[in-house]
Amino acid sequence: MTMTSAVCWGSWANTGKMTRNYRFELFYWDYAIGIVVISLIWAFTLGSTGGDNSFLSNLGVADTQNMGSAMIGGFIFNIANLLLVAGINMAGLAVAFPLSIGTAMVVGVVSSYLIQPKGDVKMLAIGVSMAVIAIIMDGLAYGNLPSAGGAVSKKSVVVCLVSGVLMGSFAPFVTRAMTHGTPLTPYSISVFFTVGSLLCCPIVNVYFMKRPLVGDPVDFGGFFTAGTANHLWGLFGGFIWGTGMVFNFVAGGKLGVAISYAIGQSAPMVAALWGVFIWKEFAGAGGKAKGYLAGMFLFYALALFFISRAYA
Repeated sequence: MTMTSAVCWGSWANTGKMTRNYRFELFYWDYAIGIVVISLIWAFTLGSTGGDNSFLSNLGVADTQNMGSAMIGGFIFNIANLLLVAGINMAGLAVAFPLSIGTAMVVGVVSSYLIQPKGDVKMLAIGVSMAVIAIIMDGLAYGNLPSAGGAVSKKSVVVCLVSGVLMGSFAPFVTRAMTHGTPLTPYSISVFFTVGSLLCCPIVNVYFMKRPLVGDPVDFGGFFTAGTANHLWGLFGGFIWGTGMVFNFVAGGKLGVAISYAIGQSAPMVAALWGVFIWKEFAGAGGKAKGYLAGMFLFYALALFFISRAYA
């Protein structure tokens, strides 16, 4: 499940590439609805096979503070995700992913482990270090593509770092909802998490529509004239990311959130595979870019080995 979550989290953005003349701020509404819908589907299927611990039964007994904690986590994630996309548009994948995802991994793993110290801390630390090196390699690989270039502004660096801190900050809220008092099941957490994310959109996404960090302001008119295909791609993107989220939370209940989150955040490796084999982003790349890419895959393999060994 943790590996599946990494595949999903590294793949959902492909749906954005499949849209036509559809601003991301508008695409994101479909995506946010999609993650809520898929979390409910999983909750009423796999999440309802546990008898007394089924989704609806769990809602009747779980602490309301845990429900609020999961929603806060989703709210924070939504802001982080919007900033990450803005960072990619401002600074490019080469800068945004290493800064944002690398920061998120460290913040998320450390903070989750402090709340739920599950697993071998030494193995986990080595694995996370390997993953951070792999993310840096990923950035260097993209940075050495012929299409890369241009100065990176301080504003874009700040946006990426803030995105990373927020992206890593949602994990402790999930950990709390899973471990304190009468806890929520991972499926219940997923539902409240995605609802929190959707509730964030009328505040934060609308703000970015009116005052985008990149490009001109956009209004809702484009959403209603986008066409069925664009909306379906947005929903499908939400289904993919949401499935990864559910699986990661379920695995976190067994492995510990720190371990499952760390493995799930190997998503940039999956995204790089899409870039290499489907989008041909490295066609014509020089030896330096390919060397960094090979190093990225090597260090991710080492990271997954050490993190998996952290499970005791």
